[in-house]
Amino acid sequence: MRKESDRKTRIQVWIGAARPRTLALALASVGMGSFLAAAKEQFTWTIAVLILLTAILLQILSNLANDYGDSIHGADRQERAGPVRAVQSGAISAIEMRRAIFFTAALTTTTGLLLVFSVFGLGSLLWTTIFLLLGAAAIWAAISYTSGTMPYGYVGLGDLAVFLFFGWVGVVGSNFLLTQVLDPATLLPATSVGLFAVAVLNVNNVRDIESDQAAGKNSVPVRLGLRGARIYHSVLLIAGFVATSIFVVMSYISPWQFLFILTLPLFIQNSLAVFRLQGSELDPYLRQMSLATSAFVLTFGIGLLIL
Repeated sequence: MRKESDRKTRIQVWIGAARPRTLALALASVGMGSFLAAAKEQFTWTIAVLILLTAILLQILSNLANDYGDSIHGADRQERAGPVRAVQSGAISAIEMRRAIFFTAALTTTTGLLLVFSVFGLGSLLWTTIFLLLGAAAIWAAISYTSGTMPYGYVGLGDLAVFLFFGWVGVVGSNFLLTQVLDPATLLPATSVGLFAVAVLNVNNVRDIESDQAAGKNSVPVRLGLRGARIYHSVLLIAGFVATSIFVVMSYISPWQFLFILTLPLFIQNSLAVFRLQGSELDPYLRQMSLATSAFVLTFGIGLLIL
């Protein structure tokens, strides 16, 4: 009985390290690209599932590497405002986490290869090469955010990486894999998803601003200061709504395309929380921002499909 209880606890620790509450962002990124493809009647379930599986594995890989990297580099101190991390607490050893990172990277590579060759086969060497390079870059970015000798998250470049991979690469790439058509207009809704993903990271970094500063992790909030980071957060949310609004105006057919406006109160709530709260009080708003992004994508997609 005790062994079974210990096994359940162990599983719970690994699930916690994977941070399931952040996986909504991977769903939002792939969902936006898929809705745009479905609106053009170019949606294939098998390809969409492979894209989603690869995106989720990339997010889990990033979360595990972040847990390991911040613990090694000292950002996960006892005074940190967020939840206790697995390596920091000793629930998972550094060696075990490294093995999990390599295993997850291998799984991600496998699904990514299956995806690329399912779409292109051997018929398009150019696009196969491009997506293989993008996949390799995504795996590198997921691992190197806080891990390695020169983690880019410690010099404030995490926001840029999140914007590119959750926004432009995630949405435009997903859409291209489904349609095999490169539509520049998709950069606008992709920009919205990217900015909202950055906002999730910003909530995290505003929460951890003091412990990050003490550890020498120069995140954007550390560089801007608390007031500047709060203003920056509002700019991210406003710009995200503006980008998709421009897309709808450019392709306007029906008022249903503005259905995503219904999610505006969720983003206002998140912005007000960032302005009013500090430290661990902000923790619930990480999940809330992720879910708000998913709701934005879902309502946008419904508006496209019921035209």
